[in-house]
Amino acid sequence: MTNSKRTREHDDAFWLDGETLIVREEPRAKPVYNLEERTARFGEAFIDFTKKIPRDPVTERIITQLIGAGTSVGANYTEADDSVSKREFLKCIATCKKEARETKFFLRMSVRAVPKLKPEARSGGWKPESCT
Repeated sequence: MTNSKRTREHDDAFWLDGETLIVREEPRAKPVYNLEERTARFGEAFIDFTKKIPRDPVTERIITQLIGAGTSVGANYTEADDSVSKREFLKCIATCKKEARETKFFLRMSVRAVPKLKPEARSGGWKPESCT
């Protein structure tokens, strides 16, 4: 070690380059994940989308399934949010995931039945960025 008498301020000035050192005990802002509202918007977006699908014998069943699966994601999340045990919560969240996958499946079937809806099906209001 050298005999130079360095002060803490001198070392801090080198490393901090004029910045002030701030110690925080908590993060600046905790992100808000309002999943109940987002899943409700998800269901609403599917209701709006299905209104644009022309009614015929093929699409009638797809519309029913699409609305059922798309809206049940939010309903199951609400049930999970009100659960009384961790086990019940995990079961309800797993159901949400299954319903979301079923929604994706019937969205694909709706595009197969009505190909002109493909652009809207790809850019609909159920994308994560639009449900924030």
